[in-house]
Amino acid sequence: MAKSSNPEGKTVVRIVVAGDRGTGKSSLIVTAAADTFPTNVPRLLPPTRLPEDFYPDRVPITIIDTSSNPEDRGKLAEELKRADAVVLTYACDQPETLNRLSTFWLPELRQLEVKVPVIVVGCKLDLRDDQQQVSLEQVMSPIMQQFREIETCIECSAYKHIQIPEVFYYAQKAVLHPTGPLFDQESQTLKPRCVRALKRIFILCDHDRDGALSDAELNDFQVKCFNAPLQPSEIVGVKRVVQDKLVEGVNERGLTLTGFLFLHALFIEKGRLETTWTVLRKFGYNNDIKLSDDLIPYSSFKRAPDQSVELTNEAIEFLKGVYELFDGDLDNNLRPIEVEDVFSTAPESPWNDAPYKHAVEKTALGGLSLDAFLSEWALMTLLDPARSLENLIYIGYHGDPSSAISVTRRRHLDRKKKQSERNVFQCFVFGPVNAGKSALLNSFLGRPYIDSCSPTTDEQYAVNVVELPGGIKKTLVLREIPEDGVAKLLASKESLATCDIAVFVHDSSDESSWKRATELLVDVAGHGEDTGYEVPCLIVAAKDDLDSFPMAIQDSTRVSQDMGIEAPIPISAKLSDFNNIFRRIVNAAEHPHLSIPETEAGRSRKQYHRLINRSLMFVSGMLMVWHPTTVLFSMHLKLLVLENVVYHVGAAVAIVGLAAYRVYAARKSTSS
Repeated sequence: MAKSSNPEGKTVVRIVVAGDRGTGKSSLIVTAAADTFPTNVPRLLPPTRLPEDFYPDRVPITIIDTSSNPEDRGKLAEELKRADAVVLTYACDQPETLNRLSTFWLPELRQLEVKVPVIVVGCKLDLRDDQQQVSLEQVMSPIMQQFREIETCIECSAYKHIQIPEVFYYAQKAVLHPTGPLFDQESQTLKPRCVRALKRIFILCDHDRDGALSDAELNDFQVKCFNAPLQPSEIVGVKRVVQDKLVEGVNERGLTLTGFLFLHALFIEKGRLETTWTVLRKFGYNNDIKLSDDLIPYSSFKRAPDQSVELTNEAIEFLKGVYELFDGDLDNNLRPIEVEDVFSTAPESPWNDAPYKHAVEKTALGGLSLDAFLSEWALMTLLDPARSLENLIYIGYHGDPSSAISVTRRRHLDRKKKQSERNVFQCFVFGPVNAGKSALLNSFLGRPYIDSCSPTTDEQYAVNVVELPGGIKKTLVLREIPEDGVAKLLASKESLATCDIAVFVHDSSDESSWKRATELLVDVAGHGEDTGYEVPCLIVAAKDDLDSFPMAIQDSTRVSQDMGIEAPIPISAKLSDFNNIFRRIVNAAEHPHLSIPETEAGRSRKQYHRLINRSLMFVSGMLMVWHPTTVLFSMHLKLLVLENVVYHVGAAVAIVGLAAYRVYAARKSTSS
């Protein structure tokens, strides 16, 4: 087997040696580095370096000696927090130092939140009383049960050169090839994330997709991971080892997934973790058993705040194929267990938690239709492109990862072109408590109407496909913003940059609900005007099955006309009367230059800028007509005009500019 590659680009492993005074820390370090037992050991050694060729992984080691004196506790804590691994020493001839590991040193590491592998080392093995011989396993088993961070226990003697190199080999190995992510010591089984990664690797190596690795496929796997082929006799030997322990591990076609997993569990049990880690790293996994960052083309979805990320047609066609593959009975219903199976080669299913768990419509059997399946992917791509792309790779996307996603055109360009080319639109849903926001989201997902109301405290998402005239399909994402979350949302300058359209819901029977909704509309519209991220807005009059409050028509007409947007759209979730609301939302989002509300402050600001521009154009034109030789001076005069404009607004601007021109003209005439 070839030497394992340097994992995660490690340039050095930093090992800190700690323990009670007199337990042999310094002698251990000197003997390891110099291969000779020291006669005079300093109280505290400087950092000691073992060269890269000291161990097979070819990663140099820096060993840090520490003092156990109370006055040096601060320095000790600092070194422990910088460690990649910790070697804790006790003296074999001093049982009390062994007890101190569980009463002081290991609890101290936890208190300092030092979460690195720990190697427990019994020094001075040559001094232990022969009458007190006890097996290391018997002594350490209770401690290791209590402190799972202990990776290895070993006893040694610096004086007699017993197992000294092994101490730092195991420490380095615990850093470069950790047990924790791979194996559960208590249950003696591979951890779920490790199983998922190995399953993905097995599928990638099973080229003919027959559920087993043939001799040729097994050999290709060996060459890829270890740069050395397997001899026919070795292949026979591997399969025999598996079959002797696990009959179903081998069949007539070759090594099965069960057998492949068994082999890796066997390697780990025998302490050959580097074998499994080499395999994982050859297929791009890091120490968290996730794909390394360099396999995700993050530059592909760098974008401006008002751009979004969508799946390409190529990725969508791939996902349709995945859906058909896992929807075994072809009933357009991917059951929960089948969804889990789709992601069985990913570290975990990405849709088990918010915001994805309840974001799509479920079938009567609790599964996902194809539209719902693609909607979940669209939402994940919109909110977290890196995670979406990562999961595409996990489930078998073989194309160039950057070909799976596309960045949309900036929204301000869409406004200029009066048309959006996006396929996924995000709609922010605002409104006061009990206005009907959640009912709107639930109805979008085909959920039955519930009469009782429980105020929303966290943001919620609902995503579904909206079919437009002509059979065109767009994906709409509704994001419900709780009333008490609006101020926090608008505290960020770019908060509306990701919003394609905003909807303001109010209870049409409650005047206070209407007033609060209009206040929110003004706040959001004003924020858009101030930041340049203006968005189309619609007003939704919910609970249309109830009687409207007095003056409802007059008030709504006045507000919609004053702000230049469409009149409120009446809907009733209770009566399932939605007035084509979702199509209308998508239609408004597709035309981002329309339905943009204008506040009084925004209107005044625009009038002010138009007035300034007209006055400057007038004054500039008059100055340029006078004579070519006056151009330089006219630039200074423009500055004078600008200064005057700052203090005199309205109609006075033009008068001040003209007065300045007349002063200049009079002076010019006098000088002539």
